[in-house]
Amino acid sequence: MMRPQYERLTLADDQSWQLLWRELPELPFLWHYHPEFELTLTINARGQRYVGDHLADFTDGDLILLGPNLPHTWSASERVDQAQEMLAVVVWFSRAWLHQVSGFAELSGLLALGQRSSRGLQFSAPVAERVRPLLLRMQALATAQRLPLLLEVLLLLVQDQQTLPLASMTSAVVTEEAQPQRLGRVLDFMHSHFQQPIAVEQLAERAALSVGAFHRFFKRHTRLTVTAYLAQLRIGHACQQLIQTHTAIGAIAQQSGYANLAHFNRQFLAAKGVSPRVFRQRYR
Repeated sequence: MMRPQYERLTLADDQSWQLLWRELPELPFLWHYHPEFELTLTINARGQRYVGDHLADFTDGDLILLGPNLPHTWSASERVDQAQEMLAVVVWFSRAWLHQVSGFAELSGLLALGQRSSRGLQFSAPVAERVRPLLLRMQALATAQRLPLLLEVLLLLVQDQQTLPLASMTSAVVTEEAQPQRLGRVLDFMHSHFQQPIAVEQLAERAALSVGAFHRFFKRHTRLTVTAYLAQLRIGHACQQLIQTHTAIGAIAQQSGYANLAHFNRQFLAAKGVSPRVFRQRYR
């Protein structure tokens, strides 16, 4: 079941942002989200990258910036160099941190970069190559020495004129005023039960709102209707099953919440531009 898990990040007393250095034999499928921005450089790995409703292959040097609360994961079992581990260099920083550093006139472009990342951004190969050695230097530095290096990295990203937006729409953008606990109860239920029919009345009750107020609340904080959000969950789950299993398409449709195969095929074609069968063939 494709349920993104909420990831809570904590900072040390001497840090305003966080660096994660992950060396692994493979990258497991861990569908999750968090309220921080995330910049990820993936090295020595080939696999699939999932960002919101976007799915694509990636390889060594993949450089991605994700906005807050955008579900995502990388999944890979193939190493470019079999003698080396896969490496993910991950930087997390908060919305408040971005606003704070953007207060300097020289760094004002960072705010626009953050806004563009709400759908996820893939950076061009030339920019990724320039950023790579800077990120790789960070692990050996003291925390205070990492900050100017991060700012240099972000300024390089601002200058990239060939960024590629990923998700077709923002999956779940929660602002400071968005009552995240209320929205979280609703999203947790949807991600746990998307394979079954879900009545809007059930969701409104969990949010302690009338049906009309709930529709407005949900659209304001996710930028999607309930129907569109459910369709995104179901099609995303179907994509995962088409790639990772040999299950028949009819069975995948049912497991993804579609009782009618023809309806599933139409919804899948509308979302991905190809039929489920062609989609599977492309990733085999």
